[in-house]
Amino acid sequence: MGAPLLSPGRGAGAAGRRWWMLLAPLLPALLLVRPAGALVEGLYCGTRDCYEVLGVSRSAGKAEIARAYRQLARRYHPDRYRPQPGDEGPGRTPQSAEEAFLLVATAYETLKDEETRKDYDYMLDHPEEYYSHYYHYYSRRLAPKVDVRVVILVSVCAISVFQFFSWWNSYNKAISYLATVPKYRIQATEIAKQQGLLKKAKEKGKNKKSKEEIRDEEENIIKNIIKSKIDIKGGYQKPQICDLLLFQIILAPFHLCSYIVWYCRWIYNFNIKGKEYGEEERLYIIRKSMKMSKSQFDSLEDHQKETFLKRELWIKENYEVYKQEQEEELKKKLANDPRWKRYRRWMKNEGPGRLTFVDD
Repeated sequence: MGAPLLSPGRGAGAAGRRWWMLLAPLLPALLLVRPAGALVEGLYCGTRDCYEVLGVSRSAGKAEIARAYRQLARRYHPDRYRPQPGDEGPGRTPQSAEEAFLLVATAYETLKDEETRKDYDYMLDHPEEYYSHYYHYYSRRLAPKVDVRVVILVSVCAISVFQFFSWWNSYNKAISYLATVPKYRIQATEIAKQQGLLKKAKEKGKNKKSKEEIRDEEENIIKNIIKSKIDIKGGYQKPQICDLLLFQIILAPFHLCSYIVWYCRWIYNFNIKGKEYGEEERLYIIRKSMKMSKSQFDSLEDHQKETFLKRELWIKENYEVYKQEQEEELKKKLANDPRWKRYRRWMKNEGPGRLTFVDD
C-alpha cells in the first residue's frame, strides 16, 4: 500500500507557512520603502512641478524664470485678481487666487537660488532618495540667514567695546578716589603749584572765571597729575587696547607660541641644566604657590615682594612655614576683633540649629 497523499488543504497551508518564513525578515525593509514618485507633499511645490507652475523648462535661465514669475504674480495677486469663467491656476487644477499666488511664489523661491534649484533638480532625477530630499530641504530652510562668522565677530566686538568703557569707568573712579586722599592730593597740589598750573586757572581780566569753574578746573588739574604720577595696578589700572577680548583672540596664536617657547626654556635651563632661579622666576613660583593671578600679584606693594624674596618663599618648605604663620596671625586678629567675639558669643548662645520654647 503506497504512502498517504496530502490533502489539498494541508498542502496549501504548509506552502503558505514556508512563504511566510521567507518573507518575514523582509517586512521591515518593505515598511521603510517609500513611493518612488519625485514630487512629494511638503517639499518645495508639493505634488506640483515648480517648472510647470511657472511655465518654464528645466533649461530656463534666471531672467526667464524672473519674467515668468512677475507675469504670474501680477495675474494671481489677491488684490488684483478677477476670476473669469474657466480660469485656471498656474497648474492644471483650478485654484483660488491666494493659493495660486503662494504656489507661484514658492516655485520662484525654489528656482531663483542656484543651490536650492540644484537640490530640486536632483530630487526630480533621483526620486528614490526620499529621506535625503527631506534632509536637504529642511537643512536649507532652517539654516541661519546670517553668516555665523559675522554674528561671532559682531558679538566679540560688542563685548570688547563694553570691556573698554567698563574698565575706563573703573579707572576714573580710582582716580577720583585718590584725589580725595590727603596724601596724594597734597603731593599733586604741590606739583601743580611748582608747574604754575593753578595760577593759570585763576587768571583775571577778560577771561575771568567763576569760583565753580575755577574749582572744577583745579580738580581736573589735580586728577591729571595723579594720572601721570601714579601707577595703578590690578583691576583699576588704565585700560589697554591689547587687553580687550578682540585683541586677545587675534593675539592668541602669538601668546600660545610664546608660552611654548618660554616653557621649553624653563625646562631646559632649570630642569635639565640645573641653573639657579632669577628674581623674575622666583616671583613667578611664589605667585603660583599663592594661587594669585598676574594682575593680583602686580597690585602688591614692592616691599611685600621684597619680603617674599628675603624669606625665599619659592622654596616649598619655606612657603609652607609662611602660610602657617599667616593663618596663625589671622586667627589672632579674629580673636581680638570685637565683631568676631560677638559672632562667637552669638554662635555659642543663639547660634543656628538651636530651638528655644517660651513657656506661657
